Amino acid sequence: MIPQSKWPARLDFGHAPETIGFWKRLVSEALLLSGSTPLYLFSALPIADCLAGLDSALVAAGFSPETANSPLKISFHHWLSFKTQPVAPLLRWWRGLNRPVEVVSEFELRAALAAGFPPAMILVNGPAKHRWLAQFQLPELSVNFDSLAELDDLLPCAQRLNWRMGLRILTGEEFDPENPQFPTQFGLAPEAAMVGLKKLLGARARIEMVSFHLRTNIAAASVFERAITEVAEICRAAGFCPQVLDIGGGLPVRSVRSRGGKVYDGEFGLRSFAQSLRQSVKLFPGLRELWLENGRFLSSASGVLVVKILDVKERRGLRQLICDGGRTLNALMSVWEQHALLPLPERSGEEALTVVHGPTCMAFDQLARLPLPRSLCAGDHLIWLDAGAYHLPWETRFSHGHAAVCWHDERGLMLARAQQSFEDFWGGWKY
Repeated sequence: MIPQSKWPARLDFGHAPETIGFWKRLVSEALLLSGSTPLYLFSALPIADCLAGLDSALVAAGFSPETANSPLKISFHHWLSFKTQPVAPLLRWWRGLNRPVEVVSEFELRAALAAGFPPAMILVNGPAKHRWLAQFQLPELSVNFDSLAELDDLLPCAQRLNWRMGLRILTGEEFDPENPQFPTQFGLAPEAAMVGLKKLLGARARIEMVSFHLRTNIAAASVFERAITEVAEICRAAGFCPQVLDIGGGLPVRSVRSRGGKVYDGEFGLRSFAQSLRQSVKLFPGLRELWLENGRFLSSASGVLVVKILDVKERRGLRQLICDGGRTLNALMSVWEQHALLPLPERSGEEALTVVHGPTCMAFDQLARLPLPRSLCAGDHLIWLDAGAYHLPWETRFSHGHAAVCWHDERGLMLARAQQSFEDFWGGWKY
């Protein structure tokens, strides 16, 4: 037997009763609508709430909303990080808000165009764009170059099509989270950034932006302060006064913890972050716009994963639930994170240390390990919260098809994607 003192804490993570009730009601409706599990369920309402909170903090700090166009204040602009939750109804919902979108691949750019975004409302980021972007010949795009090779290859096209251009700079605050002694592969190191800025200025290009993106779940506003100071020094040395500062994303998510139990947003406050930004942007004379590309911060709480218990096993003091979805198929983030888990229907009584497994033939397929009621049985459902960011993009077809997807917004609940059939799973092979 495993002693109770070694059990992890119950994974509720401070979710409000209203939040839990909202998802349970919506999941019950979605199960009737989809008729299948595993199921992703996404809602626009938590995104709208999160956006409103961030907007309020920025306005209180003295920034101007993008719709105000105040000549006396720096305006802020939220770019939807499409890669974070590539769901077609979300893209159309965001377009309805008249907000712009950030893309990092050819498919994402095609999706944004198909959803009705004009090129002037599309920001193209990511590495190696020079291998695919020029084929589109789109005027008025916003593009952050990621390397000198990109700059050299795309500059003639960019000038001809009047792109708003910028550089992504690799600051000292950006590093591989798993190996902090090494930098990431993105952006231009300071020396290369100096070369790039001078080349663009010498070519009289329409260079307006300077950009950086640090990583996910930034622990404190001081990390942004140091990165902004470094970028300002590079711009000053190159003789460049940007009109736009793009600080990427990285704000920490709420109600999610690391596998070791760390609270990601424990030291982070939106109002203090916004006030810190207001002071930092003074380093850029003539700055007109502040761009933010938060993905997980906006969308993490907007989705849940629903799985059904198929079988129950007990051995060596451990209870094991075999479900039709799990880490391998639907929730790779569970390798690094712990999320709240809700039984549906509600179960109570004696608890046992329980591992929630997916259906694949891998010991790796463990969604959670926590105390759960022994009354849970085959046929019950489990709701894994905060599955709105990067879960669908990392979905696999390991012996199974893709899950169904339901979408919810002000209009109600709809089935956005049916569970993948065998014909779709197998029919793509040509030989």
